[in-house]
Amino acid sequence: MKEKQLHPLVSVVIPTLNEARNLCHVLPLIPEFVHEIILIDGHSTDDTDTVVQQLGLTIRAPIHIIKQTAKGKGDALRVGFAASSGDIIVTLDADGSTDPREIPLFVEALKRGNDFAKGSRSILGGGSHDFTPLRRLGNYGLRTLVNVLFQTWFSDLCYGYNAFWKYCLDSIEIDCDGFEVETLIHLRIHKANLRIIEVPSVEYRRIYGKSNLRAFRDGCRVLRTIMRERFGNLSPLSQIPYQMNPYIIADFSPIPEEIVL
Repeated sequence: MKEKQLHPLVSVVIPTLNEARNLCHVLPLIPEFVHEIILIDGHSTDDTDTVVQQLGLTIRAPIHIIKQTAKGKGDALRVGFAASSGDIIVTLDADGSTDPREIPLFVEALKRGNDFAKGSRSILGGGSHDFTPLRRLGNYGLRTLVNVLFQTWFSDLCYGYNAFWKYCLDSIEIDCDGFEVETLIHLRIHKANLRIIEVPSVEYRRIYGKSNLRAFRDGCRVLRTIMRERFGNLSPLSQIPYQMNPYIIADFSPIPEEIVL
């Protein structure tokens, strides 16, 4: 186990749907130490396959393309996690909004004794180029609700840049299909008493195309997930209240609209 913690194999899981032009920018930035890239293709109609095959000739890590049979980001992540062979799993977005060059920060946070490294745009060193007023307000409201109901101190909630030891999947079930999946994972990791650390991350605007995210619709799905996880079963809350790990410096003041690393 010590050897795995010192030199863990890292799998990067990327759900994608018609993101061929963006993948040209994302995949080359993935660090060379990554063991494998799992690309879950959700019925793309562009030239994703061709682009990935061409990029595969120049990227050290093997790229495995899995054709998604169902729909939704939650299903895509579930499929990708099951196919991963690494000790650590990192989740990335295919649209360029998450920077692969931050992967070493997440891996280091796990190697320092944490189970789950949760990206945050709202602590010192993080930020967003893509927080619209509606998304900012929604994230604040949902995050506050979670912190009250679950006795946590999350600084960010609906962000998909995460990394975790694969053994975490033995403690949680991912049984949703949509964009609420990150919230579901965060809450169940917390309820399983696994050690969470927040890692500063900068969210960028997608490079090409339009997002499949719908703020109001998906916000309602997140809200239903929160209520179901708190009141839908009789399992007690975590006995260890969530605390910020001292490895990360927290700054809970409002973040500017754009922060550049």
